[in-house]
Amino acid sequence: MDLVGAALDLLARLDGGRPDSPDQAAEWAAELRPVVRALARAYYADGESPVGDTQYDRLFHALREVEERWPELQTPDSPTQRVGGTPLGGFAKVEHPVPLLSLGNAFDAGDLRDWVGRVMKGLDGVLAEGERPAFVAELKIDGLALALTYRDGVLARAATRGNGRVGEDVTANVRTIRAVPLRLADAGGGAAVPERVEVRGEAFMARSAFEALNERLAEAGVKPLANPRNGAVGSLRQLDSAVTAERGLSFAAYGLGPVAGAAVPDRQSAVLDWLDALGVPTGPARDVFDDIDQLVAFCEHWAGHRDTLDLEIDGVVVKVDRVDYQDVLGQVSTAPRWAVAFKFPAREATTRLVGIEHNVGRTGVIKPLAVLAPVEVGGVTVSKATLHNADYITSRDIRVGDDVVVKRAGDVIPAVVGPVSDDPDRGSEPYVPPTECPVCGRPLVRPEGEADLRHRDGGCPAQLTRAVEHWAARNALDVDGLGSKGAAILVDQGLVEDLPDLYRLDRDDLLALDGFKDKKADNLLAGLEASKGRPLARLLFGLGIRHVGETVARELVAHHESLDALAASEGEALEAIDGIGPIVAESVVAWFQEPANRSTVEGLREAGLNLERLPSERVAVEADADAPLAGVTVVLTGTLPTMTRPQAKAKIEEAGGKVSGSVSKKTGFVVAGDAAGSKLDKATELGVPHVDEAGLLSVLDGAPLPGRPEAPAEDAAADDRQPADPQPAGATADDDGPAPQGDLFSS
Repeated sequence: MDLVGAALDLLARLDGGRPDSPDQAAEWAAELRPVVRALARAYYADGESPVGDTQYDRLFHALREVEERWPELQTPDSPTQRVGGTPLGGFAKVEHPVPLLSLGNAFDAGDLRDWVGRVMKGLDGVLAEGERPAFVAELKIDGLALALTYRDGVLARAATRGNGRVGEDVTANVRTIRAVPLRLADAGGGAAVPERVEVRGEAFMARSAFEALNERLAEAGVKPLANPRNGAVGSLRQLDSAVTAERGLSFAAYGLGPVAGAAVPDRQSAVLDWLDALGVPTGPARDVFDDIDQLVAFCEHWAGHRDTLDLEIDGVVVKVDRVDYQDVLGQVSTAPRWAVAFKFPAREATTRLVGIEHNVGRTGVIKPLAVLAPVEVGGVTVSKATLHNADYITSRDIRVGDDVVVKRAGDVIPAVVGPVSDDPDRGSEPYVPPTECPVCGRPLVRPEGEADLRHRDGGCPAQLTRAVEHWAARNALDVDGLGSKGAAILVDQGLVEDLPDLYRLDRDDLLALDGFKDKKADNLLAGLEASKGRPLARLLFGLGIRHVGETVARELVAHHESLDALAASEGEALEAIDGIGPIVAESVVAWFQEPANRSTVEGLREAGLNLERLPSERVAVEADADAPLAGVTVVLTGTLPTMTRPQAKAKIEEAGGKVSGSVSKKTGFVVAGDAAGSKLDKATELGVPHVDEAGLLSVLDGAPLPGRPEAPAEDAAADDRQPADPQPAGATADDDGPAPQGDLFSS
């Protein structure tokens, strides 16, 4: 009987009642389980709906009822076991039996042809006369690499790639991905099921699932995710698998790890066919070529048609098809010679630059912002984009009225690349930086050595609004009920002229404002009261002292028992703290010398805020001399693929290291992720070594520190992500740029 017929037969039997004995239940479970499994695969892996959703739900719930009534009938590979369980306390480490390698990159047809040339040279003496090796091309899905281990056909373990050698056990979460078969050969096909096999592939979030998830997050008042890849990574690293189950993740296999108990196909293309027959989904498109021109055409075709898919792809992976030829070619460093990633260019579009606005930051910095004729870039409608700073605009001669190229840097942040035409006589006037604040009219200055314009002094209402927003942010004083709109209203109505004024608000003041009802007013007052007891480091960060981010604030508090003690410190004493350079020290000393700032501190003291270091806050201690990073200062920049910034910081500190917010000659090394900016530029200028996340994890596992003589020389390991454009010189992301939050920095 076919699948639909079997499903309809079971549905008819459900109408006649449920089993009432263990023997009947065992029979029911044995019949229901393969049908429910096959229907799930048809829907989630193949995009087909053999029966209606309601009919599938009836069969699924019937199976679950049987297993709940007779628990001894439940099996690990049952479709019912995809639901979430008890939240985990963390993820166990998993050592991969064979490392998961990175890929080298080809950014254009020339690079790809050069790689093919190197392959031909590597196979010299192996190829028969006139033989041309075949290449298999597969779409490179933008997600998170996984290694799935099956024993006797049943999913036993799922692990992330991690650093290629050691990943994290995410089995409970992967069980919730309906496209991942819990038992192999669900789809039939006559493929032999190995005793043990490691399936390697990519977990991802379809665009439709991503959009639906962001709608749910918005309705719940939660910040939406930045892109589908971050959604997939963040979802897989949830400690509660029930959350992962709700995220709608999918999976596509691209290869194999170790296999035992079955003959492995001798070609990559056959491996993918074999996986399909075992019930494991593979990518949406692939082909085999022995003609390089056709191979290039396939890659370029998908570069122009990537948006026709319901999933994000960022390139095409090209592999030598014959496995024995792969063995001959081997690998260099952490990348195979027999495979390469043809990376697509960053998402770009052309539109008209309608105007240039100037936003005021909380430290008084003025940032130019492009106002654009709305244009779709990578599936997102963009109407505003960053212009970085005045030097960036003038160096590219970007003018209002130009047709400009807009790029989503890292496929996330829109930025103006430059004008389409470089004709100096194109009719519009060159950009002239403002000399006065666009909000308050106060004069602007450009400090020596900086690229940004700034207020000469404070007092700007826009700057105050940003300062109030920053004070209330979750990673600062975390004032519940106070967001950007509320901050603007309070400042515009004259109720808040400095931070202590927040704590002088009363209920009647708030109820007189538009948009403030009883509940909203009560929530804000309660949030302000709760913020009085926050740790000193968060208050120090919330003050918005220039160059004092979260990390610097914690380091300063670790060496000072109170805000008064910090205010009394001199520059030399502050510079003696590891990770605190002369620029930070000067900024802190200057801030406390300002009468207005001293008045702010006194106002906060009178309001009852905590200005003392709490017992829970870390006090500076000597690190274990044997720890991998004992005495080493590390700087984090950019977005890491599998770790949030707090997670990376915690790992570094656990290994005896210190995390600094700025690069100096005392910095041991820099960890650079996607969209690494001026910190990476500074490291290069000072000769400070830098590594990616995999390099950091290697050091944490005991590898030599980067840059030391004993470190083995390696070829540049190619990342499987497209390099981000560096931040323009002089950009100060730590001052006023958006701090990475939530899934934006997560993996």
